[in-house]
Amino acid sequence: MASKSKNSGKKKAPSKKSSSSSKTVTVKLKKDSGKKPSDKFYNRELSWLEFNNRILHEARDTKNPLLERLNFLSITASNLDEFYIVRVASLRDMQSVDFEQRDIAGLTVNEQLRKIDEKTRDLMSRMYSTYSRSLVPSLRQEKIVIIDYEELDEILRERCDEYFKTEIYPILTPMAVDQSRPFPLIYNRMLNLCIRLSGKGLLASHNKSDAGEDVYATLQVPNVLPRLFKLTGYEGEIYLVPIESIIRANLHLLFTSQKVLSSGCYRVMRNADLDIDEDEAEDLLKEIEEQVRKRRYGQIIRLEVEDDIDPEMLSYITDELSVDKADIFSVGGPIDLTFLSKISGMVGKENYKQLRYPEHTPAAPAMFDESLDNIFEQIKKKDRLVHHPYESFEPVLELVRQAAIDPQVLAIKQTLYRVSSESPIIASLLEAARNGKQVMVLVELKARFDEQNNINWAKKLEDAGCHVIYGLVGLKTHSKITLVVRKEEDGIRRYLHLATGNYNDITARIYTDIGLFTASESFGEDASEFFNMLSGYSIPSTWHKLVAAPIWMKDYFVRNIRREAVYASEGKPARIIAKINSLVDGTVINELYKASQAGVKIELIIRGICCLKAGVPGLSENITVRSITGRFLEHSRIFYFLNEGNEDIYLASADWMPRNLDRRVELLFPVEDPDCRARVMEILEIELNDTIRATYLFPDGNYHKLDLRGKVKVDSQEELIRLADEAVASRMTKTEKLAFEPQVAPD
Repeated sequence: MASKSKNSGKKKAPSKKSSSSSKTVTVKLKKDSGKKPSDKFYNRELSWLEFNNRILHEARDTKNPLLERLNFLSITASNLDEFYIVRVASLRDMQSVDFEQRDIAGLTVNEQLRKIDEKTRDLMSRMYSTYSRSLVPSLRQEKIVIIDYEELDEILRERCDEYFKTEIYPILTPMAVDQSRPFPLIYNRMLNLCIRLSGKGLLASHNKSDAGEDVYATLQVPNVLPRLFKLTGYEGEIYLVPIESIIRANLHLLFTSQKVLSSGCYRVMRNADLDIDEDEAEDLLKEIEEQVRKRRYGQIIRLEVEDDIDPEMLSYITDELSVDKADIFSVGGPIDLTFLSKISGMVGKENYKQLRYPEHTPAAPAMFDESLDNIFEQIKKKDRLVHHPYESFEPVLELVRQAAIDPQVLAIKQTLYRVSSESPIIASLLEAARNGKQVMVLVELKARFDEQNNINWAKKLEDAGCHVIYGLVGLKTHSKITLVVRKEEDGIRRYLHLATGNYNDITARIYTDIGLFTASESFGEDASEFFNMLSGYSIPSTWHKLVAAPIWMKDYFVRNIRREAVYASEGKPARIIAKINSLVDGTVINELYKASQAGVKIELIIRGICCLKAGVPGLSENITVRSITGRFLEHSRIFYFLNEGNEDIYLASADWMPRNLDRRVELLFPVEDPDCRARVMEILEIELNDTIRATYLFPDGNYHKLDLRGKVKVDSQEELIRLADEAVASRMTKTEKLAFEPQVAPD
């Protein structure tokens, strides 16, 4: 067991050489020489937009398969939607109360909003240029045609008309607007049609103004139907017709007594950032349910319209919705490009394989036996590590499934942040409760946009007899941990799964995450203390292995960074590697700057936001930052400290962000088994050597690909797929060699 060091009466999970962490750190930042905050830090929101721009680059990159490029553009659009309804909405809230504090880069709220608007409009211009000038023509070459109703021939139009009459018409609800019927509530992110009609022939009492003036109606394009209607052409072409185009062509059937003058699509973005007062909420579950319902009423922060919309209609919409002109975004194509992700499925899974990535099936985990029937025995023998999605999520599911039915298992405790809508994990927990196990589940109700899903699961778990808690007041519980308590011949043994990602069997196929299985007693003791902390008022006085946020983790990171700086200042080798999703925390960034100036080699693999400026002379010349984007979402968090050759390796649920380190319950845990450590280092080395998927942050704030001339081409994700498959093949070969072969008598 690692040695322990005290701090304010609390024992921390220490480094392997704790004496080093107690050294007085004299390394300081060089004098700023009048540097402004913007000289040291990037703005968080603008950095995020740069990340989304890297996703868009994948959509524009013709080296990616065509249908995958559609998916990247869909992700770009979806990301931008969420960014606006959460991050921009939050800034708007600050603006409304004259919030004066500047951000880490020295920008006011108004300055941030102005720069965000400018970058967003440029981003959207390139999104729609990519769609109309690259993707649509490329699809057409493959005989996949996204086409409006008006462009179809008469026979195909008739098929669209029939679809309208039988499928679309029955569920449409046109809403007239007049003195007795005000403009209806327009829901967040829903596509709508506004229709301008001739008012002639209407009674004056039904008109908003004088009889004979034009009138308006609006209707929501139904989201219960696919956005695209699929037709097969005469020579095997696939035609994909947006349903709003079909609806517009058949508006005369909805407004039989009026003449349709014009129509236009529009969509609003509303503030969806929940405002939950947990101190005042008597029932947190009911409070969050109410706040989720209120999302549809949030303040409008953005209006999207087609760029050829009738100017009078646009004026009417903005007046009715009270939208400022500055919040109008005109687009040169279909509003809401997230529908592009559905096209791959619509054309058939077995078709157009050349337009997709090669099919990937997660390999059997190399560190587990071929059969998982005896999973407790395997974990008891040694720690095991699984790397998703390169390796199957099955060991995680099997651990909970077997625990639910094993008569020797007494209790299961687990934290759930995001789970799938038909979660096998939940099914096993329900079965465990029915089998009389003690089941305690922390369901985080505040997981953004998964609130309702988690509320539903929490109710089902409670009804089954599980002990369900909803986290700690004011904190999100983001840790990923499962504890199984089992009575064995030699006494009680605790089995533990710790991970960097969620207990979600669906996202485990596309998110890169690492899970550690262990039966180590010191880990188990910490896990029990951790769950007692969540369910009661107990704050552990001792941590053997785990390091938790928000109380201990930030200080622990700072101590480890400072220790490397001390070694570097003494002329010893010093190195830090961190693979994270985002780097925002100012304290951590400043410590990294100090370490860089002391001579520490710092290599950061950061998928998304990075507020640190890399490679700046006198500030961060020893820091490199790279971002990897590819077919899988890089999600694992890995931390490496050279520690005078002792090499401390950690995994965590947390990024280096204030929300993770200060406002969430997170877990950092060491990787101690030699085989597991080798696996983690292999992952880091492959990603550090990536020359295909990686883009590098330059001192000018832009990300650039490497010049590949003279370099070995390495796609880290493809290499990790290859290694996972190779490990399975190697095991099969070994099994074949061990098979009994009777000796043949010589001739």
